[in-house]
Amino acid sequence: MARFPTWVGMALAGALSLSLAGCSSTGGKRAEDARKAAAAQGRAAVNTPRWTFAMITHSGDGDTFWDIVQNGAKQAAVKDNINFLYSHDDEAQQQAQLVDAAVDKKVDGIIVTLAKPDAMKAAVARAEKAGIPVITVNSGSAESKAFGALTHVGQDETVAGEAVGEELNKRGKKKALCVLHEQGNVGHEQRCAGVAKTFSGKVDNLYVNGTNMPDVQSAVGAKLQADKSVDAVVTLGAPYADTAVKAKQDAGSKAEIDTFDLNAKVAAELKDGTLGFAVDQQPYLQGYQAVDLLWLYKYNADVLGGGKPVLTGPQIVTKGQAGALEQYAQRGTR
Repeated sequence: MARFPTWVGMALAGALSLSLAGCSSTGGKRAEDARKAAAAQGRAAVNTPRWTFAMITHSGDGDTFWDIVQNGAKQAAVKDNINFLYSHDDEAQQQAQLVDAAVDKKVDGIIVTLAKPDAMKAAVARAEKAGIPVITVNSGSAESKAFGALTHVGQDETVAGEAVGEELNKRGKKKALCVLHEQGNVGHEQRCAGVAKTFSGKVDNLYVNGTNMPDVQSAVGAKLQADKSVDAVVTLGAPYADTAVKAKQDAGSKAEIDTFDLNAKVAAELKDGTLGFAVDQQPYLQGYQAVDLLWLYKYNADVLGGGKPVLTGPQIVTKGQAGALEQYAQRGTR
């Protein structure tokens, strides 16, 4: 492979080499057009071997957040000439078995979430013993290095929770309900603990069954009916924000609904004022960077982070910012 000053130059070279010949003042546009064409036609921008990377997450069915993560990972996989495999299970033991299955397939790299790290430790160790590089993503930043992963890509969940507490203070809120939709998820616990750490008011945690939206709506509505002093509800995932809005309406509550994560529905509801604010951890970037960092490691033994997580968030998104992000949310990249 020809060498270029940066990996970006290297990635672009394969896709743009023909279009850049005889470049003029329109070269920038030509380069952009060629980039779009290469992506649309599924062409790799590098000539490294067609390695296989597997991503195994703790996602349940129908969670739009993970669709965005996959969109990023797939885009990077096209560019990097990667055969990308995705699997998921919200039961930790089953997720660990999926990691074992990827090891048995002798994949060239593994991307994994550590929502329930104790259950995943042995599977990650087996991957590393087999010589398969591992990157953790989204959850498990505290355990990633100890488990031997190259790096972690995501947000610090405690810091994200603290940002929410500070935003609630700015809005003059006095009592918040933090809705945890997956019991045992360490990241969710860290988020709510972070909120409680910086919020000047009181925080009540409410555990719900996130796989059953009617139950979520009923539980949140019952809490709001029973406690009229709750003036903010914080959901920990975008799909649950709209459910909380419906629960609020059922209960006749005036509480503000805020949420972690962004999707097209959340962006629209931020824009029209239905939601107060959202915490964006840029899931597209998590998927894209994880694949790209594995490719860089395989190609050039590069490792980012210096032993620290590569942070993709948090970013507080309010009504004034939602309009600018809505188009990206609609196409599935924010």
